[in-house]
Amino acid sequence: MARAEMARHGITLDTPARIATARQWFERACQIGHRVEFKEPKRSDAQNDRFWELLGRVSKRMTINGARFSDEQWKCIFLQAMGRQVQVLPALDGFTWFPTGFRSSDLSVREMADLQTFIEAHCAEHGVDIWEAA
Repeated sequence: MARAEMARHGITLDTPARIATARQWFERACQIGHRVEFKEPKRSDAQNDRFWELLGRVSKRMTINGARFSDEQWKCIFLQAMGRQVQVLPALDGFTWFPTGFRSSDLSVREMADLQTFIEAHCAEHGVDIWEAA
């Protein structure tokens, strides 16, 4: 296989045919210098929906040092607390900086479950019942 043919590919192993295709790709990629990445299944739509419900409840009931934060900001706060990597980049003006890297879309089923458990535990530790009626 020519080097240009094997740029970058991703596949979800959800059918026997796709598993066979992945095996073929793996065989072709088994050359010195090629990289192979294995990932657990991505978080489900149901997990994603519950995650944003949790964040909405947290943003209505929780503060940090008296400050309130949006659902998106809480997402970043919890992802950072769980050890997700963030990078701070310079803005085009050369004077200010901004964080990047707080994405939850690539979390696995297990990682999303762990994150939701962490959020609920954090709220409970701070005496906030996020599931009570508002």
